[in-house]
Amino acid sequence: MSDPLSNSHVLVTGATGFVGQAVLEKLLSAYPSTRVSLLVRPRGALTAQMRVDKLLRKPVFSAWRERVGASTADAEAASRVTVISGDLGDVPDLPGDIDVVVHSASTVSFDLPIDEAFAANVDGPVSLYEALLRSGSDPHVVHVSTCYVAGLRKGVSEERSLEHTIDRSLETARALAARDEAEAASRRPDLLKPMLAQARAAHRRAGAQAVSAAAEEARKAWVNDRLVEAGRTRALSLGWPDVYTFTKALGERVAEQLWSGEHRLSVVRPTIIESSLKHPYPGWIDGFKVADPLIAAYGRGMLPEFPALHDTILDVIPVDHAVNAILAAAASPPPVGQAQYFQVGSGLTNPLRFGEVVGLIRGYFREHPLRDDEGSFVQVPNWTFPNGPAVERSLRRREKAVEVADKLVGKLPANETTRTWISGIYKAKRDLRTLRKFTDLYQPYTQTEVIFDDARTRALHDALPEERKAEHGFDVTEIDWPYYLQTVHIPNVPGLMRAREQRGKTNGSGPVRLPERSDVLAVFDLHGTIAAANLLETYVWVEMAQGPHKALGEVGGMVGRSMTYLQAEQRDRGDFIRSFMRRYAGTDEAELRRLVATKVAPLLRSRMLAEAMQRIEAHRAAGHRLVLITGQIDVFVEPIAHLFDDVVSGSMEVDAQGRWTGHLAISPLVDEARATWLGRYAREHGYDLAHSYGYGDTYADRPWLELVGHPTVVNPDANLYRYAREKRWPVASWTHAADSRFGTIARSVVGGVTGSLPGGGRSRSETRR
Repeated sequence: MSDPLSNSHVLVTGATGFVGQAVLEKLLSAYPSTRVSLLVRPRGALTAQMRVDKLLRKPVFSAWRERVGASTADAEAASRVTVISGDLGDVPDLPGDIDVVVHSASTVSFDLPIDEAFAANVDGPVSLYEALLRSGSDPHVVHVSTCYVAGLRKGVSEERSLEHTIDRSLETARALAARDEAEAASRRPDLLKPMLAQARAAHRRAGAQAVSAAAEEARKAWVNDRLVEAGRTRALSLGWPDVYTFTKALGERVAEQLWSGEHRLSVVRPTIIESSLKHPYPGWIDGFKVADPLIAAYGRGMLPEFPALHDTILDVIPVDHAVNAILAAAASPPPVGQAQYFQVGSGLTNPLRFGEVVGLIRGYFREHPLRDDEGSFVQVPNWTFPNGPAVERSLRRREKAVEVADKLVGKLPANETTRTWISGIYKAKRDLRTLRKFTDLYQPYTQTEVIFDDARTRALHDALPEERKAEHGFDVTEIDWPYYLQTVHIPNVPGLMRAREQRGKTNGSGPVRLPERSDVLAVFDLHGTIAAANLLETYVWVEMAQGPHKALGEVGGMVGRSMTYLQAEQRDRGDFIRSFMRRYAGTDEAELRRLVATKVAPLLRSRMLAEAMQRIEAHRAAGHRLVLITGQIDVFVEPIAHLFDDVVSGSMEVDAQGRWTGHLAISPLVDEARATWLGRYAREHGYDLAHSYGYGDTYADRPWLELVGHPTVVNPDANLYRYAREKRWPVASWTHAADSRFGTIARSVVGGVTGSLPGGGRSRSETRR
């Protein structure tokens, strides 16, 4: 028997999306005489045709390609599939012989900015239907929507046109204008000044550019949040839970107004579409769908509670059921001017209650527990289904407690203990953000009391010839929910069962094998990164080399000014260096070089971190060019200069008598100045920063670490550690080699001062003494 769309020309929109690619696969695998045109937009350097070529290699097509053979599949696609390059917002001229349109393109997000949601889900359909009218084609249009266009209501939602009097043209115009209004408001001084102050407080150690970039990101985030809130609030004010369902409802009205009157229109409304039950193979899914973030977060122990009703129905439909219903509707056009509506769901005929869902998911994860970042099994929670206000109160208390803890820990000296605390706080904040987002977005769906009538959809299935029902049917009563969830769906939630990479803290010790390249840099900071020493300790070493009694007096004066130094360092690393180096005013440079070479050099070398030496050797063995960038003065770096190919350091102004004036000869190379130098150096000498390496320990190192493809933070301060966790950069805890008795004495003298300044915290081997 021939297929019901025999020799038809079908236009599909949204073919790169979840439903769209499943529709295309079904047409290619089960409708052999059907021609298909795909409206696809180019993306970046990829043309529309290139995107479709990649699409046809995705897993959804694997079973078909294996069955017919790769060469036959390629030939079929070449002869039956035509790619139309264009955007749904500006549809190009369409062929004049289209028989069926499956319009599945939309933006499926509950929290889009209002202008983006309207552009995709309302203005997009307008552009499509206007292009169809221009083309001269008179196709049967299958407009794919969602059952949740029913909005906030209780009871049964019928398979018919929505009843509302909303002026979709006016709403669209207002929504598209909202961004200009928000952008203008975001530039007001009363909004920008607090953003700039907050950015300065958090990022000034990374430089002025980092501050301005953070302030601009905050402004953009404010605009986005305002537009998201505008969409949510407008939807709620008109009876929909979110901007997605609101704009999809107006998209249906576009189809009715522009197409239904003199043409054939079918509106297919699936519920929550999840992985396939059978076709193309059990468990096929592409990306996170509606229920999957909740499943993944629950399995990871990130949702201790959730405001849901135990008896509410979670209306889920496998994607192959939805696709079969769409194509069955496409093959059964209504009379002109009499639009037909099909609701593809399970809630009325084969209901799945939320309490049952949680029980099945809990049972699965207890049988197949995930592991956390430390490798321990995650214990999934027992939900008690509290009401929404109780969850909200608990969430606010926890958010406040975490914020207070985060501020307190950020003021403590950087060491292994504080980094462990920061890591715990980071995870708590991540989990709370997840819970907050899910509470805001999903609560309407987990507390809904609407039931979707599917009488016409069941009749459409029943009308299929018996020999087609097994392959093309969509009878939801055949779904065994325990089997579907525990055997088919959950094991295939994307990324859920992937082996976890060890994140956060890495030891960083031992030999490292690096790719051999001659166009790669390995860039190191000095203090706290390759040496457990800082400017203050170097100063004490110099003074002690001239006599312990003199040193003790100098240390007393240094302790008295320690707060001044600390404030300067927190304000700007360059200010700290300028302020501290004034203590060297009047120093004879020649005598200082002699002291450094004979007395200070052994101390500095004894404070070199063993793992840093191993890493330097590994980079040298791989042929990488070794660069040391430091704010330290060149005289003090000379004892270790031989370890590197290039040393970039500071220098002091010298008077006519060869004495230091106490002022720097050039501005210190810190924070973003290092990034500027590194970028220019790489360009001028032909080095590939994308494959280069960088090692730093303070937030001031962030600008230049961001330039290299392989940044590693070593014994980082609190701010850099937080940033590294967010960026998933490696974090190394490096200890230092055995030092001399002289070095131990010098360090004990200045311990009270250096313990409060970055770069002066004790390493793990010191705390064990």
